[in-house]
Amino acid sequence: MSPLTRRLILVTVAGVAVFAGISIHADVGALGERLRGFSWAAFIAALALAVANYAIRFVRWTLYLRHRDLEVPVRTSALVFLSGFALSVTPGKVGELIKSLLLRSELGIPITRTAPIVVAERVSDLLALIVLGIVGVAVYGVARTMVIIGAVVVGIGLVILASPRLAHGLIALVCRPARLRPLAPRLITFYDGLAALVRPTVLGWSTALGLAAWFCECLGFALIIGGFPGTAVPIGLASLIYATTTIAGALSFLPGGLLVTEATMTLFLVQSSGGVDQPTAAAATILTRLATLWFAVGIGLIAITVFRRSARSNTTAQALAARGTLAPGPADGGDGPRDASTPPG
Repeated sequence: MSPLTRRLILVTVAGVAVFAGISIHADVGALGERLRGFSWAAFIAALALAVANYAIRFVRWTLYLRHRDLEVPVRTSALVFLSGFALSVTPGKVGELIKSLLLRSELGIPITRTAPIVVAERVSDLLALIVLGIVGVAVYGVARTMVIIGAVVVGIGLVILASPRLAHGLIALVCRPARLRPLAPRLITFYDGLAALVRPTVLGWSTALGLAAWFCECLGFALIIGGFPGTAVPIGLASLIYATTTIAGALSFLPGGLLVTEATMTLFLVQSSGGVDQPTAAAATILTRLATLWFAVGIGLIAITVFRRSARSNTTAQALAARGTLAPGPADGGDGPRDASTPPG
């Protein structure tokens, strides 16, 4: 069993434990009753909106690659992008850096060229969620502290990124120990790449795409709540709750924001919506996390499996070609497979 598989199993078990804890706290019987009356068409709609979220973020990923002058075939790019979801259940989603590893293994692109893109994605995501949160706070006046904390953290990060002198100074400080000094040039290269992706123009369109993407999941959250009989939450309030709880989970640095996101989502639904009782809030939270976090993880696992099988097939074909048992096909400039004994036409 690979380390990746073991880690995913452990996180999945943790996720099941969180859901079990929520169920027990909310009363399993009452929770089951709420789920029996739930309109599952709302859940399917939430899944479709999650897919829309991924599609918009893939467009942003593609634009980031172009901005870095990186040419990646669309199929490879899509598989790499989706593969990152498999490790979204890591602290701060740092596991999504697997996208850089996959691009290096498949196309030989240095990690220092693509890792800034992965971090820039997280920056624009957080900014988009903070904007949604600020709008919600202005209208509903709840979750103010959490939104302020998130805005301050992201603001400090952007100030550092906007100042090469400050950033280079921090890198020099971090790499002062002899063991870390060899990392300094790589970190500077990484910083330069990231700084180019958070300049005002780039940050503007990337955050706009992030707003569109995350609003899709906010809308899915509102639909799930409305799927319970006699329950409804305004889209604006649903967006505020979803955005702030996602920010809280991200800043907690727990894998996938587990426990923090679920607990705060349930709490805000009960305290802020006025018409949602605890069993309904717990059921809505569980379904929302299934339609967003765990649905994404499932897609990521499928994508990374397809990617690895495709990579193995390509490696095998190249090995056969190198031994002369398989001539290059059309994609390699040849006319297709032929026996090694057959001379070129």
